[in-house]
Amino acid sequence: MGVARGSGETALRVGIVGAGFIGDVHARAARRTGARVVGIVASTPERTEEAAARVGAERTFRDGLELIASGEVDVVHICTPNDLHHPLAEAALASGKHVVCEKPLAVSVADARALCAAVDATGLVAAVPFVYRFYPMVREARARLATPVGPARLIHGSYLQDWLSTEQDDNWRVDSSRGGPSRAFADIGSHWCDLVEFVTGDRIASVCAELITALPERLSAGDGLHAFEPRATSEGSVRSVDTEDVALVMFRTARGVTGSLVVSQISSGHKNQLRFEIAAADATLAFDQEQPDVLWVGRRGPSELLARDMAHLDAAAAAYVTLPPGHPQGYQDCFDAFVADAHRAIALGSTAAVDGLPTFVDGLRAVQITDAVLRSAEAHRWVDVELGEAPAAARTERVS
Repeated sequence: MGVARGSGETALRVGIVGAGFIGDVHARAARRTGARVVGIVASTPERTEEAAARVGAERTFRDGLELIASGEVDVVHICTPNDLHHPLAEAALASGKHVVCEKPLAVSVADARALCAAVDATGLVAAVPFVYRFYPMVREARARLATPVGPARLIHGSYLQDWLSTEQDDNWRVDSSRGGPSRAFADIGSHWCDLVEFVTGDRIASVCAELITALPERLSAGDGLHAFEPRATSEGSVRSVDTEDVALVMFRTARGVTGSLVVSQISSGHKNQLRFEIAAADATLAFDQEQPDVLWVGRRGPSELLARDMAHLDAAAAAYVTLPPGHPQGYQDCFDAFVADAHRAIALGSTAAVDGLPTFVDGLRAVQITDAVLRSAEAHRWVDVELGEAPAAARTERVS
């Protein structure tokens, strides 16, 4: 088996199943670790050939199962529609392959839990790309909450997009048979919840949610549109929508902190604005993913806009700085860091050796929160979330 560059052995061999926007992101990140992108699979043979040429894959496969069964691949990156995540990840683990699987890990708690059990049984490395953890200023917020500014007292924020804001906008995510019973919350709200739990070291313990389908009908594009891709034609049949455009969630944490979250995929002008604000005992910390190189530190006295400069950051944050101050780091940089850490865990033989790497346990956690949000919205009441294992405390340096 190949291992990640830096261990003195051959390069890790990567296979990618799914070739939309996110498949390209995975491929770029894998190549930057020094891994070989051995093969790729898309939804049709024609798209597979196009994707292989686009990302520089060495060969194509007929389907995901053929790629998984191949002896040419060490780690499988699963970037397909949500309904395929569980069966493909299950097959990859059964074949002795490490797995990087897009979220949601599965569309049901039972399937996500089964995948975690399979990882435990095999000892393989299995990660989920909650990549916003890899912004240096997120790591700085985590380090500051671990000691200087005291415990959190109030948590709130939002995740707003606009790419599904009209009846003309469509994608496989809108179809619950492909995307699962939740859309906006499972797709992007899960990122916000993972990030806040990671930063605070606390768990969302109960939720009270309302889900809104503002556009009950959309012009169907079938499987033809990738995420964020505008429609080129007004042709298509009208179809009913049974997943939410908006999620409003109040929550309480295991430590008794109250919070709120607004999730929307129909907020015009907001392209990908994930924002959290955490009011702690001595300061408030605020982060906005669309302005990721700064962390606002609010105080009763003078407040501070802390810029990304490794000379002035906690060691855990500075470890993820790749560019000098004033040279923006963005989403692809986060993804590169995530994949590098996942591949490092493979080389080391343990996810525990790499601090902050989101694993299948974190993927299960996101599915559990989504399930609680769905149950709360249906019952119109507060619902408890299964707490699971407490998150690890922030460490002071990156393992390499």
